[in-house]
Amino acid sequence: MTTSTVSSHDSPSDPLQHHPWLELRKLEKPIRVFDQLPRDNTANRFNAWLAVRITKAVGSMWCAYLFAAFDLLSLPSALRSGIQAIVAWVAQTFLQLVLLSIIMVGQDVQAKAADKRANQTYQDAEALLHESQIIDTHLTSQDTTIAKLQESLSERLDRLERLLTTVSANSTDHPTKE
Repeated sequence: MTTSTVSSHDSPSDPLQHHPWLELRKLEKPIRVFDQLPRDNTANRFNAWLAVRITKAVGSMWCAYLFAAFDLLSLPSALRSGIQAIVAWVAQTFLQLVLLSIIMVGQDVQAKAADKRANQTYQDAEALLHESQIIDTHLTSQDTTIAKLQESLSERLDRLERLLTTVSANSTDHPTKE
């Protein structure tokens, strides 16, 4: 997928012309994580697939429970060894393994919420664009009507001016008697 960028400086010089991004936007769909995975060769595709699988497995609450149970196997030994061993067990063993999975679950939940918000924002932008196109069509129609009215008024004013000139010329040719 190729992405095009259009800066705010690329706006058309004619204010009645549509911004170039509108045409480019029609060609692109919302960005998805799946679209970002490498597709260039088999090794990269496999590596991405494996990384996603491992991330999903380790980033689950079931994995956090499994790590917690596994860590609890070494707890009796830490308890017998004293406070320093307990602190080391909590910091180096329990927190690192269990919190890793819990943090990954939390990040996944946040990412899904962010994706949903991004999709809603995209849909809102689509709706606003549609509404603005309706407004643009309406305003264009009004511009056409106003231009016709201006032309008609201009023609009538020209006729009135000619009529007044004729009347004025006639009145100077035939002065009124007092």
